[in-house]
Amino acid sequence: MLQKPRGTRDFLPDEMERRRQVEGQMRDSARKWGYREVSTPEFEELELFTIRSGEGIVQEMYVFEDKGGRKLALRPEITAPVLRMYVNEGRVLPKPLRWFYFADCFRYERPQKGRYRQFWQFGVELIGADTAMAEAETIMLGTDLLDKSGISFSTHVGHLGFMRKMLSGLDPGVQHKIRMHLDKKDFDALEAYLDDLKMPDLTGSLVNLVQCRTLEDAFAITGEMPDKERIIEIFSILDAAGVKYTLNAGIARGLDYYTGMVFECFAQNLGAENQVLGGGAYRLAHLFGGDDIPSSGFAIGFDRVMVALGDLPPQEEMTVRIVNTPQGRNWALETAKYFRESGIRAEMDLSSKSIGAQLSNAGKSADYAVIIGEREAIARVVMLKDLKSGVQQEMSLESAATEVFGSGAC
Repeated sequence: MLQKPRGTRDFLPDEMERRRQVEGQMRDSARKWGYREVSTPEFEELELFTIRSGEGIVQEMYVFEDKGGRKLALRPEITAPVLRMYVNEGRVLPKPLRWFYFADCFRYERPQKGRYRQFWQFGVELIGADTAMAEAETIMLGTDLLDKSGISFSTHVGHLGFMRKMLSGLDPGVQHKIRMHLDKKDFDALEAYLDDLKMPDLTGSLVNLVQCRTLEDAFAITGEMPDKERIIEIFSILDAAGVKYTLNAGIARGLDYYTGMVFECFAQNLGAENQVLGGGAYRLAHLFGGDDIPSSGFAIGFDRVMVALGDLPPQEEMTVRIVNTPQGRNWALETAKYFRESGIRAEMDLSSKSIGAQLSNAGKSADYAVIIGEREAIARVVMLKDLKSGVQQEMSLESAATEVFGSGAC
């Protein structure tokens, strides 16, 4: 028996309904902020991803060569494709561009809980706005989307200006090593590394920066910075908007990608793999032949959100099974159409069995049965049966639809 590929999943109807429910809540929220949906191909030119991340990323990707000899890759993320689309087709559009997307991505890595080889991202890109308000809006929208999903999470907001000031003048390789230790919060290894470099005083300053929780404390450690007023304005906007966050001036990852504000959100019940959102301000379009346009955005790990939600019950939706005899078939078809046009899920019984057998089968998955025989067809009425209580009564088609709607589940 053939199995699904490693790192992928099958979603049965109940799970798909749960996912579509959460996805729909995120879509609705993004639209209310003025963001519009875009879509890009599932595979792109390999160079789109290596030009930014280097050849090393190839080992983490699904790469192939097509019949024309072109090197292509299944997309491992969607920001680069969206910026490629902007360069190709969006440069003449009025700025700023507020775009969002929901799509699957692919990475060749070891599967584990919340991490798969095929996974889904809900993301936002705000292109063409270089203000504190634009960067703050990205954070406000990201937290709003997670709020709408229903998960419990914490938000950490920082700015790479702090870390750039602390590491200025150091060799890029040394900066990278320091950032790795800080990202893992391995302060002992950081201290040993800086002691070897004869820079023991830097250890204390970096650890204090990671641990401080006010802008005043952070600026006291770094001293004057070119971005100081911009940073103060971003956080004042977040405070005015009532965003709940923790300052993390020591965020060290993404220095090669982000340009200023950075933020991360963590679910409270996922263990080690608990980051569900990452984002910040960046400039990428120039790498793909476009202008050096300021942008900000984020991506939500949709699969981790679903894991954090646990056994979320699907939205209730009543199912009506149309049970009929051959003599009532035409009226049954008309009845089913009426229910569907009224927004009610209606299924025709396809078995051609007796009414009793059809009702027995309907009780396994439907909430109501609509029984139609020759007499109901002639009188143009239906027999509506509540399959949970067993109560049934004859009524008009319109009254039957109202009764199902009145059950509160449509």
